[in-house]
Amino acid sequence: MRYLGSLRPEIPRDVRTLQLGGLLNSFGNGLVLPFLIIYLHNVRGISLPLCGLIVGANSGVSLIAGPASGPLIDRLGGRLVLRGSLVLLALGFGGYVFVHEPWQGFLAAGLAGLGNGGFWPAQSTLLAGLSPQEARPAVFALQRVFMNLGIGLGGLAGGLIATTSDPRSFDWLFAGDAATFLLYMGVLARVPDVRGAHGDADHPPGTFRDVLRHRAFMSVIVLNLVLITFGLSQIDVLPAYMKNHAGVSELGISLVFAANTALIVVAQLPIAATQRGRRRMWTLAAVGVTWGACWLAVPVVGGIASGASATVLFCVVAGVLGIGECLHGTVQAALVTDLAERRLLGRYMALSAFSWSAGFGLGPALGGFLLSRSPVLLWVVVGGACLVAGVTTPLLERTIPVHARRTPRPAAAAGTGGD
Repeated sequence: MRYLGSLRPEIPRDVRTLQLGGLLNSFGNGLVLPFLIIYLHNVRGISLPLCGLIVGANSGVSLIAGPASGPLIDRLGGRLVLRGSLVLLALGFGGYVFVHEPWQGFLAAGLAGLGNGGFWPAQSTLLAGLSPQEARPAVFALQRVFMNLGIGLGGLAGGLIATTSDPRSFDWLFAGDAATFLLYMGVLARVPDVRGAHGDADHPPGTFRDVLRHRAFMSVIVLNLVLITFGLSQIDVLPAYMKNHAGVSELGISLVFAANTALIVVAQLPIAATQRGRRRMWTLAAVGVTWGACWLAVPVVGGIASGASATVLFCVVAGVLGIGECLHGTVQAALVTDLAERRLLGRYMALSAFSWSAGFGLGPALGGFLLSRSPVLLWVVVGGACLVAGVTTPLLERTIPVHARRTPRPAAAAGTGGD
């Protein structure tokens, strides 16, 4: 019991309330995202190329809207921007019910993209601003747990509801997703606001130029872009390789993703506990090495196994990949928060979110291109890039301020020594 108690994050009640809203949001995403292209193509009869463009439009709009949301958060506060983002998300995903022509799909995707662009920076600003420094690693680790748990449960529920033989079943998915955003708005009303810029004479608002000149922060953002592009985002390409080059069935692919999600849900908080007091850049180095080893293992598995045996081995790879995700979730967002100037917190979070969006936009595009050329070349390139990033990451530690180099310990343990 003492061990289990040590894993329980000592975080403020307002943060726990906000995390509940995040769980609702993730559940809604899990309801619809796995089935969106199936709905657009099989139910509404839109061609696959156009379906891909519609889904991609969401990410494209998010890339533009994300940085633009930073100054709004600093000026208006994280809660107001998050509330507006939730309205746009409800309109966008709820609007898919009325899609019958491609232009209507692009309109719904655009509204959802505007909402997504503001959602992540605003939520991260609230989480950071409402948390004491020593609790932030646990706060963002718990966010990763709830995100994966919600998506997993939502995907399971969506699979039980949706069927192409009954097009109205998809209406329930989109209505349910829109409802989760509205419920989140209700939760948000119980959370105090956080502003990045106070706007007084002693703390002028500042601009993005101030953030871009922050060498340590920009080093962390570039590193995250590399890790997401060559590392985590390639999980979107993995199903195509498993299906076409290793004979893994659709059920097998779902089991591989379930193994990844389950590992994160179970191991994120224990792994976060092991990182207290440890050097953050060395943890990020372990992320790069872990993800690099996983991707280099993919063509090995594909070369020695197929079908059910390949499924088992890919589940192991996905589990190890999840360990890297847990390490990354413990460090990245909390480090960004510790580096940020309070008056510019919204802008810092917006650029951090941009590195994620850009990585998930560039990575699958690069992966799909390389996979079409050679199924082995893809994994050699992305695995090698992750290894190089991992090996060189400790060199960035000299740019990080001393106070931000280690993951903080809980206040009760602050007096104990580091590693």
